[in-house]
Amino acid sequence: MPDEGKTALKICSVCGESKPLGEYPRRSGRRAGRDSRRGTCKSCVKRRGASASAADRILDPAAVPAMRRGPRQAATLAKIPSPQGAVTEAGRRNFREGTAESEPVPNAAGTKPQRGGPRKAKQALHPHPKQTPDVRRRRVPESAGHAVPDPTDVTALIPTRQGFIRMRGRTDKGRRWFQEIDLELAQTLVRERAAVVVNRHTIRRLFTNKDFRRYILTRDKHVCHFCGQYGDTIDHLLPRAKGGHTTPDNCVCACQACNQSKADRDLEEFVGTGAAGGRR
Repeated sequence: MPDEGKTALKICSVCGESKPLGEYPRRSGRRAGRDSRRGTCKSCVKRRGASASAADRILDPAAVPAMRRGPRQAATLAKIPSPQGAVTEAGRRNFREGTAESEPVPNAAGTKPQRGGPRKAKQALHPHPKQTPDVRRRRVPESAGHAVPDPTDVTALIPTRQGFIRMRGRTDKGRRWFQEIDLELAQTLVRERAAVVVNRHTIRRLFTNKDFRRYILTRDKHVCHFCGQYGDTIDHLLPRAKGGHTTPDNCVCACQACNQSKADRDLEEFVGTGAAGGRR
């Protein structure tokens, strides 16, 4: 703790002189202590008020006596341009507050310079590609760091480290699902137009169960593929029991009779027996 016999001194931020604490105004506020003082002495505060009142009559900032300038006032006067006529209100306000900002003066081209210093000017000359209006935001592909393959290119599929291909889709109610399948099945689904390639490890089913049924019946116009009568069911040309899949290329519209009589037989076997068109 300082000795009680010694007087505490403080250096003024304007004139730079060391003066007792009594020469400084007290600080106000909840956190201000008993000995908290402001950084500018009372004499400099008075001179600043007198200078602010005389700022309306000053046409040249260099006319201010050097003895009244502190570090902040010198920097302020150096950056305030000399007015051609009366001092503007912004110049008076900046001079009173001791700030270095002034109204931007138009250049030779008639445009006001940008504020913010050299960094803002550099950004204006060399804008970031994302800030230019011509560059649109693009969706980042799921295969980060890799080009998006053709949706029908089966050669782009590569199994994961576990040896699977991820397949995803939606249920009839819109809920998402995914499962892991082998590479051969994924290539078959893409080749027979039941799925598309999303990235090198993922494919996506194009149809839900209801959408697929509606698509097949609409494509075949509700005409049985075997007998030509009205059909409202779907039959697999290569039965699922023999390795067929539910794809647009392997499924056709069929009537109820032909669908039941064909059962799990191949198309050649079913047509060869003459069972097709039994209703006629």
